[in-house]
Order: sequence, then structure tokens, then C-alpha cells
Amino acid sequence: MASVTSVEFSCAELPVRELNAMLRELPDGSTVRITEPRGRHNLAVGVTRRLDITIAGNAGYYIAGLCDGPDVTVEGFVGWSVGENIGSGTVRVRGNASECAGASARGGLIVIEGDASSRAGISLKGGTVAIAGDAGHMSGFMAQAGTILIYVGGKIRSLGADARVEELGDDDVRRVRELAQAAGFGHLSAEDVTKVASAKHLYNFDALKDQKY
Repeated sequence: MASVTSVEFSCAELPVRELNAMLRELPDGSTVRITEPRGRHNLAVGVTRRLDITIAGNAGYYIAGLCDGPDVTVEGFVGWSVGENIGSGTVRVRGNASECAGASARGGLIVIEGDASSRAGISLKGGTVAIAGDAGHMSGFMAQAGTILIYVGGKIRSLGADARVEELGDDDVRRVRELAQAAGFGHLSAEDVTKVASAKHLYNFDALKDQKY
């Protein structure tokens, strides 16, 4: 399959395990279109080649998880944990995402063009998660590295535990502008967002002390 540059796979004809195995055999630079996903789970998982993959429709859980290299676009909604633990590349969802988008991502860029449910970016370890719409509760929970500061373009219902609003500086404006450009968010004004950061009260704590968690 070394000469393949453009290919189409149908989920109606291939089981997910076989489809993913075929993706991993494609050479760098190949363009792939996956049709009739019909909510299938685990599509485009564990791909380490520089592929341009489009999933033509709504997909299920763990889409593009454990990838390190490809650019994956989903033309629809996705279930739990899209882009989970990716190392590099991009994952773009042209719809809404369910729980835990970008969980434990170690690199790359995950873009949700619609809304994201709870725990987006949970345990983030180096990647970037950009959400054009609303984000659910516990977003960024236990984030350790990567884009762990949260910039909000809309209203904040609740900051949650150990978070605070900080003043937006010049570096923040530049950073938001770069992120918005990378994500393709033309609706966002970098100067008008709210910066949310860790209050750092729970970096070290004693469960026996009278503290608020």
C-alpha cells in the first residue's frame, strides 16, 4: 500500500479493528475518508502516521485516541473521550463532543466547534483543547501541563474548586489570538475573554485539615 495517496473506507463494509489496521499501514501524506461511521466507537485509534483523515458523520467513543501524528476531522458529533491521550497532530469535531474531550492529551490540538460536555481536558498533560461553544463542569480538572489556563469567551456559571479569575495581560491576549487562529475561531475577540487560572490552594493539602475541596 506504499503508493496509496487517497483512499476511502466504509464502516458498513469493514469492522473497526480491520479499518484501524489498514490506517496504520498507509504511508505518510495519505488522505483518508471514512464513510458511514454511524456512531462507531474507536475509529482512527493508535495511528502514528501523518495522515489526513475525515470521518464523514457522527462517531462514538474514543475517536482518534492514542494517536501521534494524524490530522482527524469528524463531520458530526462524537461521544466520550475524543482525542484521548494523543501525542501530536490535530483532532477537529465539527459538532458537539460528549464527556472527557481530550482527556490526558500529551500534545497536539483538539478543537470542538460546538459544545463540550463535562470534564473536557481532564488530566491534561501537554495538549491544547479549544472549545468554540459551552464547556461543562470540571473542565480542566487535574490538568498538569499544556494549556492549563482557561480563557472564557462567554459567561462563567461557576469557577469550581481552587480556580480564580485573573487579570488578562498582553501575553494572554497574544496567546488567545494564536489559539483562536489555530482553532479557526473567528467569533472570538482575544481582548474580551476572561482568564481563569488555578488558585493553587490545593497544590498541597492535608485531608485531616479543615479545608474546602
